[in-house]
Amino acid sequence: MNIFQIDIIADLMLLIGSAFIFLGALGLLRMPDFYSRIQAGTKAVTLGAVALLIGVALHQPLWSSKLLLIALFILMTNPIGSSTLARAFMYKNKMHKKKYKDINS
Repeated sequence: MNIFQIDIIADLMLLIGSAFIFLGALGLLRMPDFYSRIQAGTKAVTLGAVALLIGVALHQPLWSSKLLLIALFILMTNPIGSSTLARAFMYKNKMHKKKYKDINS
């Protein structure tokens, strides 16, 4: 592949990544409940960030090792963070319902 083709692929990856991040942000605004918002934010934004990092790596090949580490960090921490938020929200709701159930009894 020549440099022109690599630049086109890199630009496409940057556009795809930006689109996924935008759709993830839109999903955060449009989804009806907390769990759907977490899913929209986590999946779309993770895919968008990795696509952006691939696009930057194609534009700047010397940064590839650092960008690979950043991508691995994002791929490991985003699902763990969203799972932790979902569990905390679920636990809070269970405790909230239990508190008011005890008061009403």
